[in-house]
Amino acid sequence: MLNQLKNLGLTENEAKVYLAMLELGPAAVLEISAKAGVNRPTAYVQIESLKKMGLVSTQSKGNKTLFVAESPSQLEFILDKEQKLLESRKQELASVLPDLTSMFNLSDSKPIVRYFEGKEGLVKMQDEFLKKKPNEIVGITSFDDVLKVFPRQFESYTPERVKRKIHSRVIYTSSEGPFLAESDQKMLRQSKYVKPGDLPFNADITIFGDAVAIAALKGKLYGAIIEHQEIANSFKGLFEFAWKLIK
Repeated sequence: MLNQLKNLGLTENEAKVYLAMLELGPAAVLEISAKAGVNRPTAYVQIESLKKMGLVSTQSKGNKTLFVAESPSQLEFILDKEQKLLESRKQELASVLPDLTSMFNLSDSKPIVRYFEGKEGLVKMQDEFLKKKPNEIVGITSFDDVLKVFPRQFESYTPERVKRKIHSRVIYTSSEGPFLAESDQKMLRQSKYVKPGDLPFNADITIFGDAVAIAALKGKLYGAIIEHQEIANSFKGLFEFAWKLIK
């Protein structure tokens, strides 16, 4: 029983004193300390602590003060109170965490790396492209693989990007040939096609703002977003180099 009370949040001495009081009923500190196996000053400190939890009350008998344990059902009330306090703290943390994370990363320019898994995870990655609202998104992709994973890509993500007036440049491979060109202007896009045999590629790399998103589109779906200005600049430089080479 002692260990169970400790698991509920009481210290060992608090648990000993509370169990002693449950057995004794109304009792003086001296009786409680003897029953609990602790010295009198320790017993008094634990009784005061238990009083604050609502687990102990006092009674007067003549000129004596007796202490009595409250119902164990009070423990449930204490746990409920702690749970509410924990939820409140979680909400408080959620409200300040973005600012704290920003301060942490700015302190030594550490990259922020977030991982995504499965189709749902890659959809969340695409949402991140739009949330940042960059002036332009650039990338290299295999549209054969993209359309296998997202067959409605041109009916969902692309119109939303256009709606937000975010321009795009893309280097892509496709077994369908250079099929994007005819809709480039309408879709706020510039595209350059590369034959799949000239660029074996089964992934998607997107650079947006200060971030780079990399998604594996074959086998188990995985993705990562790296937020770091210098890394994003380097990937953007590689993209620009490839863009100039492609006629």
